[in-house]
Formats: sequence, C-alpha cells, structure tokens
Amino acid sequence: MPALSAAPFISARPWLKKLVLPFANWYANAAGYRKIGLRADDLISEENENVLLALKRLPAKESYDRIYRIRRATQLSIQHKLLPKAEWTKPEEDVPYLVPLLVQIEAEKKEIEQLDTLSVMKKH
Repeated sequence: MPALSAAPFISARPWLKKLVLPFANWYANAAGYRKIGLRADDLISEENENVLLALKRLPAKESYDRIYRIRRATQLSIQHKLLPKAEWTKPEEDVPYLVPLLVQIEAEKKEIEQLDTLSVMKKH
C-alpha cells in the first residue's frame, strides 16, 4: 500500500508549496539516489505483491530502464563511486512512474473487496 502523502494538500496551496519546495529539493538531493542515476520510484521495495503486479504492468521500455538504473546503481555502489554530475538524475526527470500504478491497483483491490462483500437484499 502506498504511504499517505501530504503532496495533494501542499500542491493545492501555492503559498505552502512555495514554502516547502526548497526543503523537498534539498532532501531529495541529500538522499543521494539521484547521484547514482536512480529515480524515487526505483527505491520502492519489490517485496509487496502490489508492487510486483505494478511492475508487470509497466511498459517494456520503462521496465528495462528501471532494471538498467538499478543495476548501474548497484555497480556504482560496489565501486564506491558516483556518476559524473552530467549524468545525475535531474529533478524534472524524477517523476513517479510506479506510484500511479500502485494507486490504481489499490483502488481495484478495494473495489473487488467491496463487490465480494456485497449482499443482496430482497424486496417484499
């Protein structure tokens, strides 16, 4: 299940977004995943069945790109190196590609659960 997010609340208020955005950018840069070419959604653990299902739904190109980024980051980690600054993931490239699928899968599962627990009432 995706974690709860304050992003919609913050995005709906321009003054709050302007206040929080510098901190959010600082935090993403401090995390270091962009320095090894990863995107935020690459960090989502594959131990959840919903994540595995979302990964199966990815287009072939996006799936290949994800695997490439993770393998390259693993190799860099083993070598204790970072990518050259020109190859770092830029903030505009770090867009969610897996989270929308996870949200969709959660909604589908919730709908299925509601339909499975539906009870029929007879009118008299």
